[in-house]
Amino acid sequence: MDHKPLDDFTGTLLLVGAGKMGGAMLEGWHRLGLKFDDVVALEPAPAPEIITLGQRGLRINPAPDTIAPSAIVIAVKPQAAAEVLPGLARLIRHDTVVISIMAGRTIAFLERALPGAALVRAMPNTPAAIGRGITVAVANARVSGAQRDLADRLLAATGAVEWVADEALMDAVTAVSGSGPAYVFLLAESLARAGAAAGLPADLAARLARETVAGSGELLHRAAVDAATLRRNVTSPGGTTAAALDVLMGRDGLDALMQKAVMAATRRSKELAG
Repeated sequence: MDHKPLDDFTGTLLLVGAGKMGGAMLEGWHRLGLKFDDVVALEPAPAPEIITLGQRGLRINPAPDTIAPSAIVIAVKPQAAAEVLPGLARLIRHDTVVISIMAGRTIAFLERALPGAALVRAMPNTPAAIGRGITVAVANARVSGAQRDLADRLLAATGAVEWVADEALMDAVTAVSGSGPAYVFLLAESLARAGAAAGLPADLAARLARETVAGSGELLHRAAVDAATLRRNVTSPGGTTAAALDVLMGRDGLDALMQKAVMAATRRSKELAG
């Protein structure tokens, strides 16, 4: 994971929405050297943690005419877009890049609300809260190379960043990485239930499943080889793991089920985007 320093940032960064994801981004930016004095947060109900940051230089809810942002990060829920975006349109300058992490809000939607703006649409996921997320981003034609670099550095504060040229891919991105953490959590739940069904005490089964999923994820993160190689490494021919994988990798096994799940999420993402 390539965290990129932000100690050379000049200008004003406006964060719109300082909830869980916005707060995680704030923490990540600060760890990378961004000074709170350079950040403005617009948040109607700031949490105590955000208010504390105000004592360290973060400007919270100042008068709009005092803000001249060089970058805006929109981290509100998508249903708040109609209320929030008109006010932002008045703050955008010719050199401002706008980064939206609102789920399902397309570049076309943003361009209608913020005409003429340099726009980046991004899809993070919840592990961003611990700096282990992955974000996929796409830019409109107005984003310059320097603005894309800044957007990349801001998004990288919470994990890895991938860029795509075709916005149509964002529905599948949402289905794989945006919704994906829920699939992994379900795996831990299912493994725990299966352990209990096999005779383990339920609390022990839950602990074993949790630590197995978490540890395996960390091994995958650190390993220089792909997931298939790691799977083969732990599978002895004719052993217990092979017996289980015969079921999971069968005709109606995990591959087929996961494809159905991702296709369902992709279709729903398209429906929600209108």
